Amino acid sequence: MATLKDIAKLTNVSLSTVSRVLNYDGSISVTNETRKRIFEVAEDLDYRTPKQRNKGNYRNMDKSIKIGVLHWYSQDEELEDPYYLSIRKGIEKYSAEKNIQITMIFKNSDKYTINELRRFDGVVAIGKFSNEDAEGFAKRCNNITFVDYSPNVKKYDSVVIDFKAAVLDGLDYLSKLGHTNIGYIGGLEYVGNDKVVIKDEREFIFQQYMKEKGVLKSDYIYIGQFTAEDGYKLMKKAIDEGDLPTAFFVGSDSMAIGALRALYESGISVPKDVSIIGFNDIPTAKYLVPPLTTIRVYTEFMGSTAVELLIERINDNREIPKKVVVPTNMVLRESCKEIK
Repeated sequence: MATLKDIAKLTNVSLSTVSRVLNYDGSISVTNETRKRIFEVAEDLDYRTPKQRNKGNYRNMDKSIKIGVLHWYSQDEELEDPYYLSIRKGIEKYSAEKNIQITMIFKNSDKYTINELRRFDGVVAIGKFSNEDAEGFAKRCNNITFVDYSPNVKKYDSVVIDFKAAVLDGLDYLSKLGHTNIGYIGGLEYVGNDKVVIKDEREFIFQQYMKEKGVLKSDYIYIGQFTAEDGYKLMKKAIDEGDLPTAFFVGSDSMAIGALRALYESGISVPKDVSIIGFNDIPTAKYLVPPLTTIRVYTEFMGSTAVELLIERINDNREIPKKVVVPTNMVLRESCKEIK
């Protein structure tokens, strides 16, 4: 490995000058020619400063960095939700490519084995966590990145999606198709031991949008859990009430799958009678009958971005937190139809 002494010898300048130039010391007074020569020799010798060596090249990173991946779901719960499974796959894929060791920690009987976090250089937390949860994690590990939630933007790195733009895209599309009687099917999520309800941005933005348009009908809003089973039950309830909207914005593709089944069983045609928009673009969405129009969320990218943020914080000792907002994209298929 090349040293500062090697560069000083080849450039015929002092060791101190070489060190200050390579560390971009703005107070040092040297000619541009000398500065250029030092950098050229350093490059020829493949010299790296201590900071660069600590930061490392991801492609050559050894397995000294260990990351814990803390999931707010149990393994069984995750299998029922392709959204979080895909985020985890993104984390695993990126970590494998960069030779980063990861250990999965799933929820077990509503308790997290958070003492395990002490043995990691950093933690990626997938899902929704209370401020108290986050503080408990931080006491055991200095470097934490949250994915799909941002409990405290002033303290922790996080990766989230742009819910507002996503919902507005979907509702604007339905409005352009002529729909004014639009329903919403969504779910509730909870954090902490006290099971505090999290305000779902999709529902909030839906209500705000419809209210501004002057067409909000509270009776058209159906809330349960983000599962296919509840999507089915809630759509059956909407059908039984008799005043069915011409379109539904559904908070997840899993719920949309259940909703489609309920409509099919009742002899209601999609999109002829009712248009449906889902959310997430899970792999099965394009194979449904009809193929589901939905909001694509780049879940694997969210996972890999979370690891990138974490490694940056570990290597650079960055103190200022970052919040990355990932855009979504609307995927038009055959579950929506224009009203004539």
